[in-house]
Amino acid sequence: MFHYIVTRLFSGVAVVIGVSLLVFLLVRMVPGDPIEVMVGEFAQAADKEAMRKRLGLDQPLHVQLVVYYQKLLVLDLGESFTQKPIIDILREKLPATAHLASVSLLLAIFLAIPLGVLAAVHKGKAFDQGAMAFSLLGVSIPNFWLGPMLILLFSIYFNWLPVSGDQYAGSIILPAITLGTAMAAILSRMVRSTLLEVLHEDYIRTARAKGLSENKVVYKHALRNALLPVITILGLQLGTLLGGAVITETVFSWPGIGSEMVNAIQNRDYPIVQACVLVISVIYVFVNVCTDILYAWVDPRIRLAGAGA
Repeated sequence: MFHYIVTRLFSGVAVVIGVSLLVFLLVRMVPGDPIEVMVGEFAQAADKEAMRKRLGLDQPLHVQLVVYYQKLLVLDLGESFTQKPIIDILREKLPATAHLASVSLLLAIFLAIPLGVLAAVHKGKAFDQGAMAFSLLGVSIPNFWLGPMLILLFSIYFNWLPVSGDQYAGSIILPAITLGTAMAAILSRMVRSTLLEVLHEDYIRTARAKGLSENKVVYKHALRNALLPVITILGLQLGTLLGGAVITETVFSWPGIGSEMVNAIQNRDYPIVQACVLVISVIYVFVNVCTDILYAWVDPRIRLAGAGA
């Protein structure tokens, strides 16, 4: 088990390093000069050069990369081009993203499990077909389309919910629905397929032969065993959830790191973009490593296979 954990941790660190390097290079390939964005297109050349030197952008690319990793080694994310400490920006924005992601995750779970269970129990019937149609729509509809449609319907037409921001209690509803629908669709299909497999096992037939009610057979015996693969899907889908949060936060002007990253890209603020992507990737890798360890702890065959590899 120890060897399996160490292997997964090293794999996670390698992924984070690769992501940080890729983002470092990609943000510098974005067209536009960050100095002109900051001081204006018609500023004096001397002022532009002084600003470029102060921010370290006059150094060769490999020197900037070395400085970037030197700061990362001491957990120093540096400052934005506006001289604001990035750690303060993340401390301000991260709670909003965590709030949105957690509510979306809970919404997805509370939608997916009942839908998946009922679809499996009523396989081939109208409810099953309806649940699978919802699943197909949830996976197919992109966030950048669903969000504005929800705003048009519930905010503008019915005037029930706020259009954007997080000033009101109901502000979280539309962003959470937008972000959680796709995950609920994927999870419901997984719950349905795994539950259908479990319902044909011998111990389920034994439980029914003993006279247990169908609810006890499904929820107490079958569902508990069917949820094991769903745990893995939850971990893998967290990356999709955080990635979708970037679009959803932008659509609803949600004050999280997703909208902050989009603003930083528009302003060519490289340090903020790098820090936001790094935080998202670290969270994603951490959750996936924890999921792998939990899964290996539950099923010893996985850690033995990993140790053998």
